[in-house]
Parts: sequence; structure tokens; C-alpha cells
Amino acid sequence: MITRRNFIINTSMAATAVLAVPSLAFTMNKKEIGLQLYTLRDEISKDVKSTLEKVAATGFTTVETYGFSIKDQFWGLSAIALKKVLDANHLKAVSGHYNLGSFLYDGNTAELVAAIEAAKILKNEFLTIPWIDEPFRRNIEDYKKIAARLNEAAKMCQKAGLKLAYHNHDFEFQKHDGVTGYEILLQETDKDLVCFELDLYWVVRSGNDPIKLFTENRERFKMWHVKDMDKINPALNAEIGSGSIDFKTIFKEIKQSGMKHFFVEQENNYKGDSFESIKISYDFISKNLT
Repeated sequence: MITRRNFIINTSMAATAVLAVPSLAFTMNKKEIGLQLYTLRDEISKDVKSTLEKVAATGFTTVETYGFSIKDQFWGLSAIALKKVLDANHLKAVSGHYNLGSFLYDGNTAELVAAIEAAKILKNEFLTIPWIDEPFRRNIEDYKKIAARLNEAAKMCQKAGLKLAYHNHDFEFQKHDGVTGYEILLQETDKDLVCFELDLYWVVRSGNDPIKLFTENRERFKMWHVKDMDKINPALNAEIGSGSIDFKTIFKEIKQSGMKHFFVEQENNYKGDSFESIKISYDFISKNLT
């Protein structure tokens, strides 16, 4: 018979074991495996419904959208129509990549306001900015201006019940008078309002260490892009587990990072076809990282 006293003792012992073994804590509180839909950009632009059906059938439970615009919405579907397809396949769009038009450069809020409305309809948790055009990131002052815009957008997102995130490539790690653009973005943005989606491939590709970033900027990286690097040609991606990035070591640092969600992404170099590739990545993660 399990008494209340035995239940409390057993529960306490289990909690102690989790604290003693950090990797066990992750195992007992599994993160859902997500997919950045840009991986399937050729397929989804032709047939949203069947593509999302296949994503769900592979095992993914969360997705990250991309490519929203006021004119075309999501691949020709309105946010309301897309939400219905996601719901039918039991998929949650916890984040979306929104370019925000010219807001980062001139402060025009039209696209930002539309993006916030779409994100609310999809029930996104994060509105994520994926890119800065090259003419607007050439020096320290450019990055300071972008940081100020991120703070402004984050306040608008907060009022709408959303969080703002910024997704990196490799150009942010170029130095300007001894300081990287990424350092400026981290330092100049409000820690309580702006978080970051760390693309692990681009961090490693740029010669940097994700774990060092976690240590120096604890709990700011609420999302990751899990994208592997081809062992022969680092300019190419690879299915997760078949490339050169040590994800097992990185995944041990979830607590430092603050990561809540992660998304598989593969932009090129598919094995067979893109659906086969996401299945290989999903299987490796589910067996080895969660």
C-alpha cells in the first residue's frame, strides 16, 4: 500500500535524482520537437494542407512559420485558414518568422501591426525577426538602431500578449571596431522584453561556441534552430545526427540557455527528398536528444 508518507519520500528521492543528473531533468520534461517550415518551402508553397499533414505524420507537434506578408499572408492562406489546417493536424505554431517590412529601418509599423494580428490568430507565443538587410547592418550605429527598434517592437508585442525574438545568421558575428553586431543586440535590447532564437548552425559556422553564449547571456535564448553541418562541406546542411555539430553536448545546456522550444531546420543537401530528411532528423532527436 502506498501511504502519503511513502509517496512524499519517493517523490523527494526522485526530485533529488533529477537535480543530481541534469540530463535526466530534460528526459523527464521532454521538449516538443518542432520544425521550421522553411525546410519544406518548395512543398508548402504548392500545397499547404498535404505538407502539414506529412509534417504531423512524421511526429512533429510544433512548427515555426515563415514568409508572412500583408498581401499574400501565409502561402496564399489567411491566418484564420492556416490556423484551421494546423488545428486539423494537431500542430501548434508556437513561433513565426515575420520580416516586418521596413520597420527596422524607418519605423513604419504597418507590417508589424499586421504581423502581430496574424500571430495572435495563430496563437504564436513568439514573433520572431529572421533577418536584417545588408545595407542596414554595416556598423555599430546601425546595430544600435536595430536594437532600439527591437525594443520598440517588443513593447508592442507585449501589449498583444506576445514575446519578441531575434534569429541570427553568421553576419551578426562580424566585428565592428572590436565589437560584434550580436554583442550589441544582446547588450542594447531589454532583457525582459527581447529574447533570441539561436541558430546553432550559424553560430558554429561563424566560429563561435553556443555554450559560451549561454554562459555569458543566461536564459536569453528561448528558442533554438537545430540545423546540422555537412562534414565535408560546411556550407551545406545535413540531417540532424549525420553532420559535424555536437548536439548532445549542446542539449545538456538547456537550463543555461533558457530554451523553451526548438525547431529542426534544413535548407539544402537533402537525403533523397526533404520529407525523408526531416524524418531522419526527427528520429535522431527523439532517440538521442529528448
